[in-house]
Amino acid sequence: MNGFSLPRNFTDDPEKLLKKKKFVEARDKFESPSRTPSAAQTSSSEETTPTLEEEFEEQVEEQEEEHLGENLAPVFENMVDKTLRQFSTPTTANIRTGPTVNTGENGFELKLALITMVQASQFYGKGHEDASAQHFLEIYNTFTIRGVSKDAILLYLFSFSLLGKAKQWFYINKDKHNTWDLCSTAFLAKLFPTTKANALRGNLASFQQQHDESFTKALERIHNYIEDYPHHGIEEWLLMQTFYDGIVSSTHESIDVAARGAFLSLKLSDAKALVEKMASNSTCNEERT
Repeated sequence: MNGFSLPRNFTDDPEKLLKKKKFVEARDKFESPSRTPSAAQTSSSEETTPTLEEEFEEQVEEQEEEHLGENLAPVFENMVDKTLRQFSTPTTANIRTGPTVNTGENGFELKLALITMVQASQFYGKGHEDASAQHFLEIYNTFTIRGVSKDAILLYLFSFSLLGKAKQWFYINKDKHNTWDLCSTAFLAKLFPTTKANALRGNLASFQQQHDESFTKALERIHNYIEDYPHHGIEEWLLMQTFYDGIVSSTHESIDVAARGAFLSLKLSDAKALVEKMASNSTCNEERT
């Protein structure tokens, strides 16, 4: 080699050097001071003590015989063969997929048609997506898979109903939310933050019929507010009274006449029936005109 003599410990096998280094590190780590030979012992046994390289080679042979090195060799080989670009490139093992839930011994299959139905109304992690939750639960209530838990079916199916930030949130928290109750509770809390709940409650509490809005449209709007905020906690009688207080004066007069006196003197069931009847009659009149 250009006139130079190679050192005694030279080897052209890089894998062997890596294994040797691994062995030396392991020996230094686990070797106790009490097992370190004294100077006298070293001098007396100098002729019979094997060299480090011989000791290493013997150890490697024993490991190969006992298959102890099977798990280490591929790791080092892969690292040696990798380029710098490959170290920076993710693999499929880094990509999150599926929920963390026990599916049993046999597993199960979600039919493509079912997944397609769920994906027809997906969560994107944006503002007004309350109907997507209703759509998802309606689909789930139409089928069962024998031998598969509710948690497994709902969590796997739920992952297909998400996109964008909503799917990102699901996979970040999938280990923590490994049951449907935990996942749905956390997701609805994300979907209904306090600010949104306060705004929806304000829509109900401050309901007012607009001057160019028909009786039917006003009733439909307050029903939409209730649908958007199903956990409003407001008593039904108070909702009916809120609607009555929010309608314009001309509608007040019409509804009091229909109630044969005072609308607020009616029982709740009678008041509801009267409002629905007036809305139906109003719709018919609008269609004629």
